[in-house]
Amino acid sequence: MLNIDIQKQLYGSNGMMDLVVNLDIGQGEFIALMGESGSGKTTLLRIIAGLEISQGSIMLGDTSWNTMPPQQREIGFVFQDYALFENMSVEENLLFVNDDKILSAELLEMTVLTALKDRNVIGLSGGQKQRVALCRAMMKKPKLLLMDEPLSALDSTLRTKLQNDIKSLHLRFGTITIMVSHDVSEVFALASRVLVLEQGKIVKDGTVSETLLVDNTMLIAEVLSIDNGKATVSIMDRLIEVDVSMDTKVGQYIDITLNRRKW
Repeated sequence: MLNIDIQKQLYGSNGMMDLVVNLDIGQGEFIALMGESGSGKTTLLRIIAGLEISQGSIMLGDTSWNTMPPQQREIGFVFQDYALFENMSVEENLLFVNDDKILSAELLEMTVLTALKDRNVIGLSGGQKQRVALCRAMMKKPKLLLMDEPLSALDSTLRTKLQNDIKSLHLRFGTITIMVSHDVSEVFALASRVLVLEQGKIVKDGTVSETLLVDNTMLIAEVLSIDNGKATVSIMDRLIEVDVSMDTKVGQYIDITLNRRKW
């Protein structure tokens, strides 16, 4: 069980705000963390990882992480920009974390990277780099896996492949996984529970259906762009245009009513 009870003042999308989070996450849960840009999602991940200081407490089981340095926390962190060692091969990136060649070989086989294990990571594609980053995060068999929009820079085909890899590793190692995402289809495919942050507070907490469906006819969608009173939003890997009010902003989440005959 992971217990998070933290507070931190930070600068959000509308100025200064208080990030206040109090929740329990069970072993093996896959949490999708959603919300507008500047709502505190990435900061929350960094606090859990020990990369930022906050007030309050973080407990994993009976162990307090309050004063524990990041390197001692049983965490794997997958960053959006990969954060790989570019002077190393694929295998060397993994073994730098943990000199366990058996585990390294297992992870590379699971993610179909065995043939690339001796290649320098600089020459890899974006999808391959993200798979290496995912394997490296699992090299210490972490009890908690944190991911900050790990699939946002990939096309739909690669996202599907990586989703399968993430799910397989999550189940194989029985981790608690927390992933920041803006993609509804990605959340639907992976998450067992969704948390929606708004101005530093959790405003929704439940299953994907409970959190993203309203009266079984509406979805929550992120506004990607606005032009002449029409917003472009992404729903189920499709782009649609909807009429919005004048105060709607890019990055905001809005309710979308679907015509079931078209979907």
